Amino acid sequence: MAQQGAWRSVTEPTVTSRREEHLHEAFAKEYGTVGTHMARTPGRVNLIGDHTDYNGLPVMPMAIQRDLMLLCRARTDSTVRAANVDRQFAPRSFEIQQEIAPYDPGDWGNYLKAGGQALAQQYASLCGFDAMVSSDIPIASGLSSSTALMMASALMILDLNDVAISGPQLMEMMARAEHYVGTRGGGMDQAICLGAQPQSASRIDFNPMQLTPIPVPSSWRFVIASSLVQAEKSGAAREVYNSRTRECREALGLVTAACRVPDGTSYKDLMSNASACELLGVAERTLEATLVRRFRHVVTEASRVDDAEQAMRADDVNAFGRLMSESHASLRDDFEVSCEELDNLTEIATGSGASGARLSGAGFGGCMVALCTADDVDGVVDALTAEFYSGREFGEQLEDVLFIAEPSKGACVMEV
Repeated sequence: MAQQGAWRSVTEPTVTSRREEHLHEAFAKEYGTVGTHMARTPGRVNLIGDHTDYNGLPVMPMAIQRDLMLLCRARTDSTVRAANVDRQFAPRSFEIQQEIAPYDPGDWGNYLKAGGQALAQQYASLCGFDAMVSSDIPIASGLSSSTALMMASALMILDLNDVAISGPQLMEMMARAEHYVGTRGGGMDQAICLGAQPQSASRIDFNPMQLTPIPVPSSWRFVIASSLVQAEKSGAAREVYNSRTRECREALGLVTAACRVPDGTSYKDLMSNASACELLGVAERTLEATLVRRFRHVVTEASRVDDAEQAMRADDVNAFGRLMSESHASLRDDFEVSCEELDNLTEIATGSGASGARLSGAGFGGCMVALCTADDVDGVVDALTAEFYSGREFGEQLEDVLFIAEPSKGACVMEV
């Protein structure tokens, strides 16, 4: 079988969890046979650098221990049939082809279709598979559960069809593929899903795409806390998200014109030739108030990623935490993607010993991530439990909405 990249694994895990056993049982019940291949794709938490990836500027995410498992068996035709151990997601079936009509917006099957259509446009006569999905990544929490599903499906198509492709090429292809669902993202989620290294965060640069692993100091702890507000990538939330991409492009075009630089100059090019302070001066003289705020977030957030990388390498937990809190303030005030619950979580975390805290991901709900030391983590978790979750209703167990993120490895595909 072809070696597609770092995600290809030929060894089975030495310990089979109850969740895996349940997955195999569900597959056998659904299809009357056994699964032969499994893809594992992690969720992720973005530590700093939100709404910069689609502007070609760096981000700094980390894969987490929560993951999606896709157990499959190859078919001889182009059909994909997929079911989910979580029966709120109805079974889906479609043909892998160059143009695949989407389901209704927000349907989980669209993320299966997105990768399949992108690959069919590049490679002919792809066989499909029967699949069963199991995920412990909280849904609509800004932890990239949807990208994990899309990447698992794409990796399985590649593996079962013996198609070899480089990691960066696949990352960029799948970033474009997610536009199928209507979200105009920039590639962070796909890149960290594939390229994450264990015990590390990753700085991701774009144009060209490059991942640089940064070891997470052993005494650092990242606490993830759900706002209990779903961060859906469909409907009204998707339109607000996409409006930010348009505003960023508009602001860039007006600033580049004012700077008398060529059309098509990127944020990355601008920032390589002028300081953030200089660019903000131009923006304030050129743009209306809303666009000034969007532009200010983009350029200052990119600078914070640079500073955060240095702080992590220097094991400076206070500096990294301060940058996270500055990032949240910028996302709240300049980019306007926070909400009352996220603001409340960050205040509780920083008030109980965290070095800093911020929303993670696109915003509009989802999760907060807080940084603290091993000595302070219990106090932070206890405060979040007592001051935010106590008295609130949520369907999951507490550990599904409040947990410590473990820096984890990227995706893999294996025979089982």
